[in-house]
Amino acid sequence: MKVKSWMSGDVHTITPDLPISEAVRIMTSRSIRHLPVVDQGEMIGLVTESNIRQYLSQPVDDVIIEDIMIVNPITIDINASIDSAAKLIHAYKIGCLPVLEKRKLAGIITTIDILAAFIELMGILEESSRIDVVVNENIGSIEDVMKIIRHNGGTVISVGLDAGSSHKRMYYIRLRKTGLEDIINAVNEAGHKVAAIVD
Repeated sequence: MKVKSWMSGDVHTITPDLPISEAVRIMTSRSIRHLPVVDQGEMIGLVTESNIRQYLSQPVDDVIIEDIMIVNPITIDINASIDSAAKLIHAYKIGCLPVLEKRKLAGIITTIDILAAFIELMGILEESSRIDVVVNENIGSIEDVMKIIRHNGGTVISVGLDAGSSHKRMYYIRLRKTGLEDIINAVNEAGHKVAAIVD
């Protein structure tokens, strides 16, 4: 999944000479928390709700955006993957990434956008069931479990792995809503273990 499919392309921008009070007004009226700063068509900075907040306890009449903006903010290319965007946001503990196309501002992607992408990827909002399976790697693999599920009428939406499990691998398998009894019995009979069911 690409950033361009999940970003907001309708981005309100501001100029560096704008008074900070006007930026606050724009954020409040539009219910947004990030404003890219653009000068002559080129993005030169970013203003966020959190970096404006520290100035609100003092007179701001003479303060302009250029004085407080984040210079050279972390950005991402429009054709980058959602995974890359998530890694950047997590690594830098930030709430958004301006999206660039050939060095020009093309949009903005936020933590909410990334969460929405992963929710769709995992099929969480789709009517579904989940079985948690411990795969017996002495007799087979997750691919074998997938075959068993398909053979018994199941349709896999997504598969997650518990990365913290060192000895036994726990797979979280989300299935399109269906009867689970035959699938569970077949997985267990094959020597694997269905540890939990979320229906």
